[in-house]
Amino acid sequence: MYIVTGGAGFIGSALIWKLNSLGIDDILVVDNLGSTEKWKNLVGRSFRDYLHRDDFMQTLRAKGLPGGIKAIFHLGACSSTTERDLDFLFRNNLEYSKTLARHALDRGIRFINASSAATYGDGSQGFDDDPAKLRELRPLNGYGYSKQLFDLWAQREGALSSIASLKFFNVYGPNEYHKGDMRSVAAKAFREIGATGRMRLFASNCPDYPDGGQMRDFIYVKDCADVMWHLAEHPETGGVFNLGTGKARTWNDLAQAVFKAMGREAAIDYVPMPEHLAGKYQNFTQAKMDRLAETGCPLPGWSLEDGVADYVGNYLLKDEAYL
Repeated sequence: MYIVTGGAGFIGSALIWKLNSLGIDDILVVDNLGSTEKWKNLVGRSFRDYLHRDDFMQTLRAKGLPGGIKAIFHLGACSSTTERDLDFLFRNNLEYSKTLARHALDRGIRFINASSAATYGDGSQGFDDDPAKLRELRPLNGYGYSKQLFDLWAQREGALSSIASLKFFNVYGPNEYHKGDMRSVAAKAFREIGATGRMRLFASNCPDYPDGGQMRDFIYVKDCADVMWHLAEHPETGGVFNLGTGKARTWNDLAQAVFKAMGREAAIDYVPMPEHLAGKYQNFTQAKMDRLAETGCPLPGWSLEDGVADYVGNYLLKDEAYL
């Protein structure tokens, strides 16, 4: 059996899609559906059972994990970069993760954890996933800090050689429609272009970058699922790893790709950056992928243009926002 926490979420449900494509449906989905639309990500997916995250943790503490678990993909967390309740983040993101990791490590169960590129803060320390540099990072928000603390805990416990903790960069693709303001710019652009024929991007606040020339490492969610499956099948690979394409692209590139996929001429407006982002906006992110490549893991293969074309053409334009 496989356990996927956050299994109804964006990346988690894409992973279940991947598992199903391999003929695997012995899956326990752990999540907190509440009144969200995340349940739609599970429609059409095959899995054994669903448990609320609190019920799962209560069962875990009372009875421990059942036998026969091949891997735990721990993707469940509060991923809002604007969440200000640090006590909640520490309980939900850090302590929950530590408890689950301990159980997995004690039983020799493969543990794949979702860390985040938000741990890199403003990027002034670079984007090197060398574990020797973990303590040098300075996240800019509570979400990134909670993820950073787990990676540091795993390092301190000597667990990094046994688990894989993935620093996801800018993920986009099907199954993210429920995320509201946390959706990718690709998803927001599709809706904005459809409604107005135009798209807005932030004007640059740095002379080194033209308007819309700020850069991100955009990775398609299908690539994320492929990498996680590979790591589950190779328990000898342990550590903290970046998960991006290793190639930064501009917001203008992304916009052009969405317009092209929609069959429209590009029409971009540049708007002033909001004051609340002043001093916190990253003008450049790019995953250093050398360490993951050295393990023999196949690196992400979807280009930005191909990924956007697949997302828009095979999902969004067909009113199918999920896999």
